Amino acid sequence: MARIELADIQKKFGLVWGVRDVNIDIADEEFIVFLGPSGCGKTTTMRMIAGLEEPTEGEIRMDGEVMNDIDARDRDVAMVFQGYALYPNMTIYENIRFPLRMRGVPRAEQDALVRQAAGLVELTDYLDRKPQALSGGQRQRAALARAIVRQPQVFLMDEPLSNLDAKLRQAMRVQIKHIQRQLRITTVYVTHDQIEAMTLADRIVIMQSGAVQQIGTPDQIYNDPANTFVAGFIGAPPMNLIAGRLADGTFTAPGLRVTGLPERRGGKVTLGIRPEDCHVTVGADHLQGIVFGVEPTGETTYLTVKAGEKLVEVKADRDFRADLDTPVAVGFDTTRLYLFDTASGDRLR
Repeated sequence: MARIELADIQKKFGLVWGVRDVNIDIADEEFIVFLGPSGCGKTTTMRMIAGLEEPTEGEIRMDGEVMNDIDARDRDVAMVFQGYALYPNMTIYENIRFPLRMRGVPRAEQDALVRQAAGLVELTDYLDRKPQALSGGQRQRAALARAIVRQPQVFLMDEPLSNLDAKLRQAMRVQIKHIQRQLRITTVYVTHDQIEAMTLADRIVIMQSGAVQQIGTPDQIYNDPANTFVAGFIGAPPMNLIAGRLADGTFTAPGLRVTGLPERRGGKVTLGIRPEDCHVTVGADHLQGIVFGVEPTGETTYLTVKAGEKLVEVKADRDFRADLDTPVAVGFDTTRLYLFDTASGDRLR
């Protein structure tokens, strides 16, 4: 398989930076996910690994070999895209076999390889059908089998589940992770969906405006965010970020007062607290507000509380119900509070 190193990678499109100062060491057999909003540079970074884009500066290395001048077809990577890109006039068998034909694999070996790849994605019974006869999930599995059959050093997956509904996405996430573990192939996966990133990745690379914001395991990203962007991007619902002031260990904002915080120079500070670390209380507590919204989901109830002009999300008990505009008090787990510099967004540790 392959270790991938991105060293001081820059990509400029005219006067616009697409990717800036990216330094990442992807271990052999690692499943790494690039996560961020549209236009953040994650797909551009993947395309540079594939050889479809040239970096303006920096080096891309695979197992120590510099790949900058190596053609895409010679990098031994297989890509799976958002669109299935299957040939509609070919059967699923022929679609999966196509890369083997292009690479000159002996015909005697092709059938076994195709059936092995189809078996991994549970498509053995559909090999004689054409793509239009398959569901979206089956077509995406066929595209995955076509990548698998090449037995590449690296899988590159660019938002492969975006066209599927929620139930199919969940099923395909499980399948992709299982196959990657079986084949032990280094995998780079691009998505804007933080649930995909958290459930699939060994490590996550969070990007914004072409720059890496944080690299870490899902647990590290969730529990130890580097800045307000990461804190607000990860989590469903995401972390509450409340701007206020800190003085003498006390944080204050409209409707909110938290004491006993670490002593530090006062000033404008943003307090972070995840919805699951908040709880509805009886009487005075950290946050005083009114019920702005109640969303029962079966397993839990999401409560939105309005304090001043700020909306704060709380994960309440599954049976919690309240009328809109009802006064409510919310307590925080003070062991799970985060403080950020309001001006820079950086974490205050």
